[in-house]
Amino acid sequence: MPSLPHLPLAEYSIQHGLELFLIFGLAGILMTIVGYKLFDKLTPGDLHGEIFEKKNIAAAILAGSVIIGVSLILAAAMSS
Repeated sequence: MPSLPHLPLAEYSIQHGLELFLIFGLAGILMTIVGYKLFDKLTPGDLHGEIFEKKNIAAAILAGSVIIGVSLILAAAMSS
């Protein structure tokens, strides 16, 4: 796993920090969406249809829980 170059703290610029923020932010969002879609495909029924067509609140709570769970796993993986 590649790591950042070992530079003194003063060598890191705001621009470098913003670039890393955007890269990790977009990667996290994309992986969260993929995790939700994968959960929807692997479980019986159509979770997306239940939420948006049938207005099923319990399905929406389940989807929110899945998104939070995937996000926590991604945050732990990205921080280590």
